[in-house]
Amino acid sequence: MSKDAYIHKLLPGLPGGALLFVFHGTGADENQLLSLGRDLAPQATIISPRGDVSEHGAARFFRRTGEGVYDMADLTRATDKMAGFIKAHVEAAKPSSVLGLGYSNGANILASVVFAAPERFDATVLMHPLIPFEPDVKGSLAGRRVLLTAGKRDPICPPTLTTRLEAYLRADGADVTVEWHEGGHEVRPNEIEAARRFLASAPVEGA
Repeated sequence: MSKDAYIHKLLPGLPGGALLFVFHGTGADENQLLSLGRDLAPQATIISPRGDVSEHGAARFFRRTGEGVYDMADLTRATDKMAGFIKAHVEAAKPSSVLGLGYSNGANILASVVFAAPERFDATVLMHPLIPFEPDVKGSLAGRRVLLTAGKRDPICPPTLTTRLEAYLRADGADVTVEWHEGGHEVRPNEIEAARRFLASAPVEGA
């Protein structure tokens, strides 16, 4: 898979340091999380791909047939393509660690890549993911660090599905942290601070 499989932006960081992939939500683009990524991991090289699916003009990473109803065949396609894109960048950069951060639809494609290729990421931040299916993990998540953030009144990502995802991840050996807020699908300051603490404890400053 080519490093240019997706339209993307790259912000250089410390050579040989951490590589942080960021994944936008539905209707956004590769610019949405760039500044947040730089704020959270100042020394990391940041790569932000744009979703290659258009839903009535809104960019997404895979197709769906309704709210919370995924086109599973297209999710498989997108997961394989994204895993290859990530692998190509990792092989070129030879980073000290590989980190991921996604919001909403971006969190969903990131989670799907983690299920399909657990070795791709050392640590991931999943902000408001919606995984309405039982993950089929190809391997083991043992030793992989995951931060889930969610809203207790999120109409798009019901809290019950967040807790179910947490249980799936823990059962497969992942080191899971969960950060809640009282609101809905929006990202709130406590989530950002949780992500900052989480990524600061990863080797983002380089080897």
